[in-house]
Amino acid sequence: MPSQDEILKAKILVVDDSPDNVDLMLEILRDAGYTNVTATMRPAQVCPLHREHCYDLILLDLQMPELNGFQVMKGLKEIEHGGYLPVLALTAQPSFKIAALEAGARDFISKPFDLMEVHKRIHNMLEVRLLYKELAQYSKQQQELALHDPLTGLPNRRLLEDRIEHTLQQSARSRGKSAILYLDLDGFKAINDSYGHGYGDEILKMVAARLVGASRKEDTVARIGGDEFVIVLGNLAGKGDAREPAAKLIEVISEPYFINDLTLRLSTSIGIAIYPDDASTVDSLLGAADTALYEAKRAGKNRFCCIPHEVIAAQSQVNMQKNNIPSIA
Repeated sequence: MPSQDEILKAKILVVDDSPDNVDLMLEILRDAGYTNVTATMRPAQVCPLHREHCYDLILLDLQMPELNGFQVMKGLKEIEHGGYLPVLALTAQPSFKIAALEAGARDFISKPFDLMEVHKRIHNMLEVRLLYKELAQYSKQQQELALHDPLTGLPNRRLLEDRIEHTLQQSARSRGKSAILYLDLDGFKAINDSYGHGYGDEILKMVAARLVGASRKEDTVARIGGDEFVIVLGNLAGKGDAREPAAKLIEVISEPYFINDLTLRLSTSIGIAIYPDDASTVDSLLGAADTALYEAKRAGKNRFCCIPHEVIAAQSQVNMQKNNIPSIA
């Protein structure tokens, strides 16, 4: 629950076309200890102000010239996008109370003001509004955790597959190519075994930072488990455009790692798969890059390798047999 201090620091906007009513409400709020209170007598300014300041509570008079409170609430709904509309309607017309609630106001205060009622309704609304914001932030954090690796902060496999799909769609539209670089760290197990998982975790975080620093802004760098990383490259002309980034990544990963009083070294092996040359779907492209990674490991590690064409042909043959498609000699 929000604390009393958080409630008193909440952002409040008073909207009324009467200077006397504005002054009275400001005095009530400040006497109650609210410290972040502003006011406007121009209803057309409410939506721009809310976009800029994201108020926790808007005390809104319903009867105003130019724009009435109902019109203002319509604009506020577009800003909140289905969220909690923080409007407490102010009205001297009993018939407006239900209409205000139907228009999106969370509560109302009758004019002339009853001081006890004003204090209670404002406090209750702010408590609910701040709690709503806490829950929304928690939900956002949970969503981030579901899509990102908790150690490195990089996209995890779930988000990676979505990013690959998006990149393939863009390549298909532009008739271009894209690439998957599948990385596995050489010698990482030895560091974990010799110095413990704490050092291993530090290495992984440093590797993640180096990969991001060596990649383009539009590329996706993901960790998919253990010491395996994947980089998605879009907007390529051919395999040559993937080889240079791969060589650069091998270079930056091979630089020494300084952790406490130790200097540690490791290298990386990289498998490269090109869309649409090597595969045309997310799963098959990842599989092709994994096969190329195996070839790089088998060839001596600390290098990159593109999937051999004979391997692609063999995989195509297996896929055709699975689907009962005859091969052409």
